[in-house]
Amino acid sequence: MISYIVRRLLLMVPTLIGISFLIFMLVALSPGGVGASLRVAGGGATESTEKAVQQAYMEDRYGLDTSVFTQYIKWLGRVSPVKFGAREQVTPQGEQIRPPKELVAPPLWELFAQSIPGPKLVDTPFPVDATGEVKMIAYNKADGEYAQARAKFVRARTKFTEALSPYGRAVGIKDGGVKKLKVQLDGWKGHTPNKDLAQWKDVQAAGERMIVAYGEAQAMRDQSLALFKARIYEQSGVPIVPGIMSIGWPDFGKSFARNVPVTKMIADALPVTISLNLIAFPIIYMIALPMGIATANRAGSSFDSISGITLVGLWSMPTVWAGTLALSFLASNEYLGAFPVTGLHDSLASEMTLLPRMLEDGSWQMGYMLDFVWHAILPVACIVYTGFAVLSKQTRAAMLDNFNMDYVRTAKAKGVSQSTIVYAHVFRNSLLPVITIFAAVFPAMLAGSVVIERIFTIPGMGQLLLQAINNKDREVILANAVMIAVVNMLALLIADILYALADPRISYK
Repeated sequence: MISYIVRRLLLMVPTLIGISFLIFMLVALSPGGVGASLRVAGGGATESTEKAVQQAYMEDRYGLDTSVFTQYIKWLGRVSPVKFGAREQVTPQGEQIRPPKELVAPPLWELFAQSIPGPKLVDTPFPVDATGEVKMIAYNKADGEYAQARAKFVRARTKFTEALSPYGRAVGIKDGGVKKLKVQLDGWKGHTPNKDLAQWKDVQAAGERMIVAYGEAQAMRDQSLALFKARIYEQSGVPIVPGIMSIGWPDFGKSFARNVPVTKMIADALPVTISLNLIAFPIIYMIALPMGIATANRAGSSFDSISGITLVGLWSMPTVWAGTLALSFLASNEYLGAFPVTGLHDSLASEMTLLPRMLEDGSWQMGYMLDFVWHAILPVACIVYTGFAVLSKQTRAAMLDNFNMDYVRTAKAKGVSQSTIVYAHVFRNSLLPVITIFAAVFPAMLAGSVVIERIFTIPGMGQLLLQAINNKDREVILANAVMIAVVNMLALLIADILYALADPRISYK
């Protein structure tokens, strides 16, 4: 059994890589790419320069200036527990930071300067008695200044590119741009551009501003890199080969939409989804299993027929329709108005005590726990009703198969009571389908229900994933996909182990 579990765990690694690769490519190669809806709908970036700054920011953050395969390898290196190269640093908030990205040399800089400044080693300007807080403030300031300087450089580079277009057309280059003009200049073999043209003055001015902005950005990067190398924060992971390989927690990056670590977003949404499903799944099993046993024990009776029709009818009801009806008739004040419409807590829930109590003015306060139960009744009801039919029918079918076995007839011939036959023999030998259903529904405890959480405005994992898909928030989508894949594979492994425990005939030796 141990060797089988180890093999299954090792096989999870290539499976996870394959799943993450497919999802990564779907997001990266989809129309608009990362954050497409946000680039269109938000930020007010209508000018070409502002769009260029935003694009440069995304290139720095997601590596969009490289091929999708390179992007995937870099992402895989961040989420892998085995890391190569220098160790990253971790802020007190749990965010992993990296050295500032290198600047790309400005295009055609040879036309305006004999040389451009390169990276320089800068001494850390910290006194010996500098506190950690002083160092963090200095690093954050330097990092912010570098971001501003780089944005200024990108704007100047964009202006230079725009100035090249009319000049390129003047010298016979259709849609003149940096790459095409560079090819043309290389073909001149040492000849200088025609500076007598009126359009060259704009190119000259824009190019000089670009070179100045690049030098300022490079100086800010040197300062930021020096402070980073001073190890303002603690290094992440545990070194295996110092400077070459280490082991650390996966880094799922930051959300494009919210600019917060993905792990924090999952940590906020996951307890909500788990709390709902920890209520819903026991209810499903407590109702479906006894129902399956009862219908199998009374197969062919009117109870079996009526319960079967009822459960199949419930299973056939779309969750969207049921949730909408529940909101319209049970929660709306126009009808019953007995339940809350949205969320899992009242807006004043943080001020409530844990348990119900009477206030000084004689009014009754339901308390935090009861308020949660009141809000959760409708979402939980929409989650559980579809699970009754499948589980009860599987239990019924498995038990009917075992009722026809020879050991049941032998037990009856020996005078064993019906309850002992049903629960101690038949039900135990019918557990395999129940375990299979468990392996299918268990991942939903962490993945959440997109439909239910959307209808009732519940900030769980389903809602988080839906928002990430709408925004093409790559980091959130990939983190959710990896988590769901891991949970699914672990659920299948747990099911295999439970098979062996429930049925002695099953062995993995």
